[in-house]
Amino acid sequence: MTNKYRRARKKRKKWWPYLLSFFLLVVLGSGIGAYLAKPSLFSGLQFLKSKKTAVTTPSSSKKKKEKSDLPAVSTKDWQLILVNRDNVKPELNPQLTDVDAIKVDSRIVEPTRQFLEAARKIAPEETLISGYRSVAEQTELYNERVAQLEASGLSHEEAEKQVQTQVQVPGASEHQTGLAIDMSVEAGQSDELGMQLAAIAPQYGFVLRYPDGKSNITGVNFENWHFRYVGVENAQYMANHQLVLEEYIQLLKKAGK
Repeated sequence: MTNKYRRARKKRKKWWPYLLSFFLLVVLGSGIGAYLAKPSLFSGLQFLKSKKTAVTTPSSSKKKKEKSDLPAVSTKDWQLILVNRDNVKPELNPQLTDVDAIKVDSRIVEPTRQFLEAARKIAPEETLISGYRSVAEQTELYNERVAQLEASGLSHEEAEKQVQTQVQVPGASEHQTGLAIDMSVEAGQSDELGMQLAAIAPQYGFVLRYPDGKSNITGVNFENWHFRYVGVENAQYMANHQLVLEEYIQLLKKAGK
């Protein structure tokens, strides 16, 4: 065998390692690609995480929207005055005007008339039975109710506790503002009439002040005859978000209003 032939064979031999390496790379590359293409635990966790984020995002967006669509009002506006056991007020002496023989704050005469007219289209016999009540009158009413319960055998403390679920203590009644009215819906009535009155009230600036299920906030049991004027914008917002005045005031304060 000549030296020239051996040199040629050596040159041909040198290609095999490269071909073998190339073949191995192709096989390994295909295997790795197939593995990466399979769903992994990590990708599954990422999916669950993204899914969880998608679920929680609307809730936070709703809260942001609730604050952003608040009416351009202030907690200091006269129609948003808050009177309850935690916010006792002295005699306010508002300017009064009669509506259907019931006295109300003169600034809400027209909305009160409109609300009453709308109520009478639903129930012709509907009327106003109470409006403005001074602190002195509230004191007299409160003491009378307590005395009645004491006469039935309750102690003074027991009588006061029971009365306060239905009658505000003097200085804590909304009636002294002249912004509250009592309709002639029967006490405790929760039928179609009561719901209809509560439904139309906001378009005239009124809200059902002591709705069912909110006594832990208002301190007063359900009264579907007691309506409070807060202004159309406020009333509609409160109704849409199912808020009582205490909750609405708190929301406005958090928003810096």
